[in-house]
Amino acid sequence: MAFGDHGGETLHQPQTIDLRAPRTIEELGIPLALVQDLILRRALFEGRTSTLQLATALGLSVAVTSKVIEDLRELRHLEVLGLDGFDYQLELTQQGRDAAMERMQLCRYAGAAPVALDQYVQVVRAQSAQPVVTRESMQHAFADLVVSDWLLDELGPALLTPGAIFLYGPPGTGKTSLAERLIRVHGDHVFIPRAVEVDSQIITVYDPVVHEAVPEQPAELDPRWVLCRRPSVIAGGELTTSMMDLTYESSNGVYLAPIQMQANNGLLIIDDFGRQSMTPEQLLNRWIVPLDRRVDYLSLAYGVRFEIPFDVKVVFSTNLEPASLGDEAFFRRIQNKILVPSIDDAEFDVVLRSAAARYGIAIEPGAEEYLREVSRRHGDGDLRPYLPHEVCKILRAVCAYRGEPPVLDRGNVDRVVGIYFTHATRERAASSGNGHPGAPGGPQPPPMTTLPALSASDAVR
Repeated sequence: MAFGDHGGETLHQPQTIDLRAPRTIEELGIPLALVQDLILRRALFEGRTSTLQLATALGLSVAVTSKVIEDLRELRHLEVLGLDGFDYQLELTQQGRDAAMERMQLCRYAGAAPVALDQYVQVVRAQSAQPVVTRESMQHAFADLVVSDWLLDELGPALLTPGAIFLYGPPGTGKTSLAERLIRVHGDHVFIPRAVEVDSQIITVYDPVVHEAVPEQPAELDPRWVLCRRPSVIAGGELTTSMMDLTYESSNGVYLAPIQMQANNGLLIIDDFGRQSMTPEQLLNRWIVPLDRRVDYLSLAYGVRFEIPFDVKVVFSTNLEPASLGDEAFFRRIQNKILVPSIDDAEFDVVLRSAAARYGIAIEPGAEEYLREVSRRHGDGDLRPYLPHEVCKILRAVCAYRGEPPVLDRGNVDRVVGIYFTHATRERAASSGNGHPGAPGGPQPPPMTTLPALSASDAVR
């Protein structure tokens, strides 16, 4: 089914996919017993309910819901209390409550009905990303960052090349910011299921924390699906092997989809690569087959194994030395390896002016050059795009404390540097003869070390 103009954007979806709400149990594609269980559990939660309430809560058409309700009435699980217009008012019988409580012991899920695994596979494959990537589209995607054309010219082809992308370079050069914006090259939307049924088990997929639903959903769309922007899922040092497999929640009897399933038809960004509890080799080995064959294999808790598409662009981002992460054979498995280096003077000044405008800070003549000088001397030894934003944030606080207008000048640069970078011992400072920033003639602190106050994961985002 193709949905046309929607929310000011034309959504081009495959014509072969029909995602209108099913009108029959057969079209629903999942076991009737599962639908009956959902209705019983929902009716138990709601107490007095109705056909329309149940249909809305479970994402089913009124036609399908009415048919299942009739079956449950014949089983003496539901009784009709009356009519509200054309809507039957319903309540569980004692026999129905007993049946619902029995089913609650196995599964407490009473949300939207799942879609069939076969339909999910068909939709994911039909929605496989085929972006048009040019230098112009890359410049548009990264318009809010200072990025050189040569770097865009490496990122663009990497998006079109099969396989993963490996971004590496020193901390604070903007690798995470680059990775997060790669999804912008996609101008279309995709359908994400709320849940998927496998062997009568329910796997929840849609997560409003991860997936960004469009404000207005197409009127004819099956409510079991959500129209979303292409997903961009980010996992950092907290990533564990369990997050890459189905997670069974015994408290409610459902499975949580792994991160790669949530990221299907989009990006999966592994930030701080090499800082996970597993080794880089273990992480990459888990996805060797999926990256190569574009399919993944998952298992239910009792051993049933099934296949899903792996339609994910994986992006690894790290500030560790590549040699510490793996050998030559390891890196042959990652086709696209892109260095994100420090920036030059002109780029640093552009970032600084942008940050100053954002924070309402005036820049005195000569302050830009002086900030570059002290950044190289007391900071990282080179220029990195995270620093201007941090300087401006601290400068506003310094000026507010002093009751002065926010102005970047040499004196305020010294004050910010004195706060932001760590100090060595006072004894070293006394021997160096350097004055305390902002306090000429006062006690002399030690020279600054090269350790910035940000961790690698906090580098410009």
